[in-house]
Amino acid sequence: MVFSSLVFTLRKSFSSIAFTVQRRKPELIVPAKPTPHEFKCLSDIDDRKGNRSHSPTIHFYRRKKDPFVSSTCNREDIVSVIRKALADTLVFYYPFAGRLREAPRGKLLLECTGQGVIFVEADADVSLNQLGGDDLKPPFPCLEQLLYSPDDSEDILSCPLMFIQVTRLTCGGFIFGVSNNHTICDAQGLHQFKIALAEIARGHVSPSILPVWERHLLNAREPPQVSFPHREYDNVISSRKDTFPYLSNDMVQHSFFFGPKKLATLRQHVPHHLQGCTTFELLTAWLWRCRTSAIGYDPKEEVRVVISVNARGKFRTPLPIGFYGNAIVDPVAVSIAEELIENPLSFGIELVKKAKNEVNEEYIRSTADLMATKGRPTISTERTYFVSDLRRVLNGDEVDFGFGEVVQVYSGTAISIPTLTSWMSSVYISYRESKGGTGILVPVSLPRLAMKKFVIDIDSI
Repeated sequence: MVFSSLVFTLRKSFSSIAFTVQRRKPELIVPAKPTPHEFKCLSDIDDRKGNRSHSPTIHFYRRKKDPFVSSTCNREDIVSVIRKALADTLVFYYPFAGRLREAPRGKLLLECTGQGVIFVEADADVSLNQLGGDDLKPPFPCLEQLLYSPDDSEDILSCPLMFIQVTRLTCGGFIFGVSNNHTICDAQGLHQFKIALAEIARGHVSPSILPVWERHLLNAREPPQVSFPHREYDNVISSRKDTFPYLSNDMVQHSFFFGPKKLATLRQHVPHHLQGCTTFELLTAWLWRCRTSAIGYDPKEEVRVVISVNARGKFRTPLPIGFYGNAIVDPVAVSIAEELIENPLSFGIELVKKAKNEVNEEYIRSTADLMATKGRPTISTERTYFVSDLRRVLNGDEVDFGFGEVVQVYSGTAISIPTLTSWMSSVYISYRESKGGTGILVPVSLPRLAMKKFVIDIDSI
């Protein structure tokens, strides 16, 4: 047995917990049966440049109290069952076992080679309670050790499309970490894969929802017809003020919990005609406003919030059940900084609501057409805040491997050490406090000085 040993410290309250993660040598898991060797086209929504990277998700599980489980399963079984289930699941999701190839004009193709995905077995000499137990939430200075990422992972043409690490804990719980190439699926598509993996781990012969490729459904039209302005792809010029967040490497992350009482208080500031706004619209407007004020942009500059919208329910003819490709578009709300800050909260709500409601089938088609005609541009990051609502697709209860009860699931920038690239994004996560309160957890990363002001502004209501 070959292990690599990783030692790090988890900051918890005013104390430190030192523990070690031991990894076995990474192994390639191939489909359990022969699968087709073929080329598959990605859609023009899949093949955006912003998707050409790996996206992490991590599940924390405590050991089940079910006596039948505890008497028949031990810590070794957790890894072996998931490893076997992965090989069986790849028979159905065999594109994940392939590799990306370059096609003419910078497009990507998927070659279904059956080469497999990377699987890593690991052990940590720490319990779930020591990591935070039921109150487990970002910041997580240790999580890069619980998510496997090889040195060449940025070279998406040569590395596998998925990395999975299963880490056993001393309490009998475990951590399931997965990092997938975003061109193959979005968060909901990955969630569908994880449910299938968990079902097969529990003894199912096949997934309850069979995967459907059908990426041509989100290709550009012939001829392309870009019918929306798509300001998310504006070429925004940076200014001197924009450099403030980049001048400091002292980035910090803080998790903000919005329970029913806090959200009700916030909604008291919403006028009658906007009381029908969603919690997402309300919270996004408030965070965008507070963040803009905390960073201190030039008052006359434009600031932007980009909203990830799941387009699956926007089609007259719905996407087929089982479709696991990217079906996300990213409309943007734009405001002059001082107008966003000085106007009532309703000003920002209306901007967010308008941007979100703009998404329909024609908007999605127009996005695909833009990708095909403009060389797949990337969304501008200047003075931009990116927000994703992952409350539904991070439902850990649906990913039941049969060995543990899920405590919490995190994804994306929520499990990234704050850096000068991750600070621009936040994800919304369903969170249940140990005291029983359920609400929304929003991890936010900012330069330390900006975070101090942001905390004050967030608590001002």
